[in-house]
Amino acid sequence: MEISTKDRILNEALIMFAENGYRGTNLRDLAAQLGLSKSALYKHYDSKEAIWNALLDKMEAYYAARFGSMSNLPPTPRSSEELVALTMRLIGFTIRDPQIQLTRKLLLTEQFHDARVCKLATKHFLEGLANMFAVMFGQMMQNGLLKQSDPAMLAFAFTSPITSLVHLYTREPDREAEVMERIERFVRYFIAINQQETDWNMQKTLISSDPGGEDK
Repeated sequence: MEISTKDRILNEALIMFAENGYRGTNLRDLAAQLGLSKSALYKHYDSKEAIWNALLDKMEAYYAARFGSMSNLPPTPRSSEELVALTMRLIGFTIRDPQIQLTRKLLLTEQFHDARVCKLATKHFLEGLANMFAVMFGQMMQNGLLKQSDPAMLAFAFTSPITSLVHLYTREPDREAEVMERIERFVRYFIAINQQETDWNMQKTLISSDPGGEDK
């Protein structure tokens, strides 16, 4: 499907904003990169600020649709292995999707210069991810998969180390294999210390209902 000129502008703007920052990006250079005149560019967006805000809108929607959000939660894991698989899928998308790679770089550099970007960075690097997992962990507790606890605090404890490792990858992308391996090891460790001991409780029930069972 042919991409529209407006989308071409936003795609190229994402690259330039991520590499040069908002203040370091010149619309004349952006137009030249697209093979457009500056006047042709203004037919679609009347200012650099308009391009910037349209780009942030687009990337926020892109992330929510593919990664998830409070209004588009991933399915709640029904087992520990599903939690591992879900986490690794989300992290794989985060570090490998080309548009998300650029968006993450843009958020990291521009969060100190733009109030909206600051809020988006907080949402994507901390609160949004933790809030999503808080809901899922609450449901997993109800389903007997995790020990009863404070879902919000448990989600914070779960997502903070993962986010730190994603930032490590952002700084040193050649360490991707190491980062992914450490994240999976952490997720399995987290599950081991927080899962509901269903099998052990079931074993105790069977023993108590079978006189002399412990001696068999």
